[in-house]
Amino acid sequence: MVDLSVNLNGLQLKNPVMTASGTFGYGYEYDDFIDVSSLGGIIVKGTTLAPREGNAYPRLAETPQGMINAVGLQNKGVDYFCKNIYPKLTKYTTNVLVNVSGSTIDDYVECASRINELDAIPAIELNISCPNVKHGGMAFGTNPVATEEIVSAIRKVYHKHLMVKLTPNVTSIVDIAKAAEAGGADSVSLINTLLGMAIDAERRRPVISTITGGMSGAAVKPIALRMVWQVSHAVKIPVVGLGGIMNATDAVEFLIAGASAVEVGTANFIDPTITVKIVDGIRDYLERHNMNSVSELIDSLQTE
Repeated sequence: MVDLSVNLNGLQLKNPVMTASGTFGYGYEYDDFIDVSSLGGIIVKGTTLAPREGNAYPRLAETPQGMINAVGLQNKGVDYFCKNIYPKLTKYTTNVLVNVSGSTIDDYVECASRINELDAIPAIELNISCPNVKHGGMAFGTNPVATEEIVSAIRKVYHKHLMVKLTPNVTSIVDIAKAAEAGGADSVSLINTLLGMAIDAERRRPVISTITGGMSGAAVKPIALRMVWQVSHAVKIPVVGLGGIMNATDAVEFLIAGASAVEVGTANFIDPTITVKIVDGIRDYLERHNMNSVSELIDSLQTE
């Protein structure tokens, strides 16, 4: 039997496969398809301090080898989550992470502080791709100074594992990752969606209401893979890779590039059982290559 377990700076995973926020609901929606607890972890949909209605419809568009979304972090707020959603998640015997979002540092801090009190939530994933309303709408995660500032602020009130999700819509993702590390991040996850758009040629109108949105799916994988490889060699904290992982081979490539774990996103919409198939596929790969542990695979890219 091969050892699939990984340790993300104190966060112990039974295997390196997690779900990407926004693509797996709150987990229990998938109970009819898979044993959710068999995964390394699940990351529930984005949670904000106050309820959010999200963007106007339409807000999803299929693109070649991917999709664009502009859902807009629709959720009922952290208080509703703590009272109504959290009790349903305590049944799982795997890591349940909450993706935390906001528009100001104060929003983030208060939201994270309330989640810090939930015993069965061992970690949060900080979404710094959100627009900073006090600085003209620029996303926190596009500026190293703003990144370190918000991570440092969260670190003061959140005392468990702090994972920071990085946006790829930057000049140097390495600089952003280093800033997150300097601010006190325990790990980083990347990439979030790429900014894209889709046009209805016959109507000469945007396909989604916000004109542009976040692109995910198979088409983004080469970019995500490159960024994971760069970041994993620039920071000392673990890297979680995501972006275009559609099967076990994709996941293995991210691990080889330097990721300690992966998140599966868009593929869940195509096959709700894909995550467990990827776990089995990683195990099969290790057995075929006579590896005893997934740790032998991580950062094993041979460049010479």
